[in-house]
Amino acid sequence: MNKQPAYAKKSGPLNGHAVVPGDKSISHRSIMFGGLAEGETIISGLLEGEDVLATAEAMRKLGATINKDDDGLWRCYGVGAKGLRESAEIIDMGNSGTSIRLLIGVVSGYAISTFFVGDASLSKRPMNRVMNPLKEMGAEFISRDQGRIPLAVKGAPSLRAIDYVLPVASAQVKSAVLLAGLNASGKTQVTEPAACRDHTENMLRHFDVNIDITKDDEGRRVISLEGGQTLQGCAVDVPADPSSAAFPVVAALLCPDSEVDVFGICYNETRNGIYKTLIEMGADIEILRSYDQGGETVVDMRVRGGKTLQGIDVPADRVPSMIDEFPVLAVAAACAEGTTRMVGLEELRVKESDRLALVAKGLAEAGVELEEGADNLTIHGTGKPLKGGNTVETMHDHRIAMSFLVLGLASDEPMHIDDASPIRTSFPNFISLMRGIGATIEADDAASGNNVLRFEGEL
Repeated sequence: MNKQPAYAKKSGPLNGHAVVPGDKSISHRSIMFGGLAEGETIISGLLEGEDVLATAEAMRKLGATINKDDDGLWRCYGVGAKGLRESAEIIDMGNSGTSIRLLIGVVSGYAISTFFVGDASLSKRPMNRVMNPLKEMGAEFISRDQGRIPLAVKGAPSLRAIDYVLPVASAQVKSAVLLAGLNASGKTQVTEPAACRDHTENMLRHFDVNIDITKDDEGRRVISLEGGQTLQGCAVDVPADPSSAAFPVVAALLCPDSEVDVFGICYNETRNGIYKTLIEMGADIEILRSYDQGGETVVDMRVRGGKTLQGIDVPADRVPSMIDEFPVLAVAAACAEGTTRMVGLEELRVKESDRLALVAKGLAEAGVELEEGADNLTIHGTGKPLKGGNTVETMHDHRIAMSFLVLGLASDEPMHIDDASPIRTSFPNFISLMRGIGATIEADDAASGNNVLRFEGEL
């Protein structure tokens, strides 16, 4: 795929409504669970990014019928209990770490062999963290070092239920074990060292699976389910993605006199850390309405720019609720007044890229004073616009690309990124949405040799 360079330059006020795509985590699970369920599942608001489409194609190869109708709704006709079939083809998961880690758990409970590949970025990401508990349950694997793909999974017709304590808070590992537990003999139990995303538990309940959630003597959250349960098809209305919404929100905060409304954002307590942090930094964020949607808390919010954000110490226990938002939080911190300290960030080293290193390098070259540690980042903001003017290497990472385009909107000189194409994995209409509220984001003609940035026919 050809690279698509782009740049963003200082914008005036941003105004209007930002209609953010559906939540990626919930979209993955709605397609996956709909493909496993008995009967029909109808999904509205699905994120149609490359990662979610990879999940849909994987479930088709495993036997589910999944289609988008002319009315914009997605319909899944699931395989039901024990109906998953062996794929005749290798399953390409593209760039989606969520897809492959959850699907490894799913196929582990079937007497089939499944072969996974992915793009260059996904091929660097270790899968051992997921594979280790599944091996205890009876699944077998062949992979490269540290569980890197290409990966072969040989499932077991009857897995052993386990009582598993997560070494680190990871929604993907928890989900893989619970999904494998649906086809295990007995009760599968997962204990979290700290709270992490609970979309799997919420959605399994929505698909009529019985799940118990308790606290142990140490106050840790314990999730358990009995094997042999069958998911039942249902209707799913996917709320807007809080991770994607963070980009127009931070952009509005950094551009004086902005006022942007974002509606229908998933505000799950395990996902809203970025908004709590921005509010603690002094952001003018007003919750207009809060309501329940399919077991998830959803909010409408209004964001106003103009107030100078203040540096803070971000609590370590908040990291799991905002792990994907640290790149754009770092951008906000760079424009804030005072020092912002972020700790417990080791997970950023093994995302789509080494996000911690890329964020530190890009900000430093834009004129930010900072210190990068093995698992921490300290940013010294001046409360003034940054110099900018540098080109950031995105390393196929959508969140790095979007974060530095947001930074360009508040920098004295344009911020360039070497490749905007990875943005399609999670936020296909990002550039058109940002332009729609007044942001100046353009094709980098000098670097690309043309004047077209191909995002859904833009320009």
